[in-house]
Amino acid sequence: MGLRGTVRVPGDKSMTHRAFLMGGIADGTTVISNALLGADCLASLAAVEALGAQVERSSDGIHITGTNHLNAATIDCGNSGTTIRLLSGILAGGQESYTLTGDDSLKKRPMDRVTVPLTTLGAKIDGTYAPLMIAGRRLVGTTYTLPVASAQVKSAVLLAGLFATGETTVIEPVLSRDHTERMLPKFGAEVTIQEQERGRQIRLQGPIRLQATTLDIPGDPSSAAFWWTAAVLGQDSAITTEHVLMNPTRIGFLQVLRQMGASVEITNRQESTGEETADVTLRTTSLQAISIEGEQIPSLIDEIPLLALLATQADGKTIIRDAAELRVKETDRIETVVSALKKLGARIEATADGMIIDGPTPLIGATVDSAGDHRLAMMLTIASTLQPEIQVLGNEVVEVSYPTFYDDLKTLQQANL
Repeated sequence: MGLRGTVRVPGDKSMTHRAFLMGGIADGTTVISNALLGADCLASLAAVEALGAQVERSSDGIHITGTNHLNAATIDCGNSGTTIRLLSGILAGGQESYTLTGDDSLKKRPMDRVTVPLTTLGAKIDGTYAPLMIAGRRLVGTTYTLPVASAQVKSAVLLAGLFATGETTVIEPVLSRDHTERMLPKFGAEVTIQEQERGRQIRLQGPIRLQATTLDIPGDPSSAAFWWTAAVLGQDSAITTEHVLMNPTRIGFLQVLRQMGASVEITNRQESTGEETADVTLRTTSLQAISIEGEQIPSLIDEIPLLALLATQADGKTIIRDAAELRVKETDRIETVVSALKKLGARIEATADGMIIDGPTPLIGATVDSAGDHRLAMMLTIASTLQPEIQVLGNEVVEVSYPTFYDDLKTLQQANL
């Protein structure tokens, strides 16, 4: 049975994290509408509250009155890598001592990719894995060149730069998610961006106190991607996702869908919070296998589980390369995705930095586990719309990024009855 209808997915996860963290250190009261209230983002909201910000919820959104003194605290970041890494940058320039910890999964994720760059500004951080011990101190601006594209590392250094004396410059050889440098000016920070031969340079002059603002968070394209996949793979399906973020660093998945033969209809383009938004409609179509690698990967890293599912139904051999970062996500996403799809009858093999999938292959009924990974749970649920005998265990983990996922699925199913 196909899926039809219109969905407004929750606010963008990356933007919500940044809005909460910046609002928590801004002068005045920031009002944020359409924020994602999943477990990961709530970890960032609870963090700024623990540090001294005041948080109120009302019908028009989340109100955060920022603090200019970051209280000493032990903060549980839960499963949120974004919270612990971005917060490290903020707390490095604090006036107190801080401990950042998280759940068992987060404690296995490497933090030196952030802590090492922060030490170039003078930060004192102990720990390669959580818990991290941070002794807040005066920071000095620096120039840091990212060895690989990473929005979290870039953001941590820029946020630390707010507290540093002098200019902080981040050079990235390949463009990664740029929400931090887009959002900082909304809070009154002057950010200079230059495209140069050796990479993109992002500069800010510190120290600077952010100023409160009003933000409307567009829909998360990584959440909308589940419905785009369901529409393309379903039988006689058509789904429109409204008011979705169209940031160029985030819509690599749409470009890959087009490469595979899908028809992508984009309407109602608007501007919101320094970002472009639009309504996106996809319909059932046949797919061709492709190779996905290199500069494509950073803009669709979260959607690779969905790409693997799409590839099982595409004609030919799909090859995904340069995605080794997936091995240090909530799980080793390469192994968990390959293992789960093999159980469903896919012809798929893991490689060191990706996977190879032969299609098309009809999916078979089986019981598969989410392995505690919210994106894997939702991908497998989309697979179950093609093969109803697929049972997904541990699907409550979708609360992390898309609390209303199963409600929206039910609405789309009922629209086709």
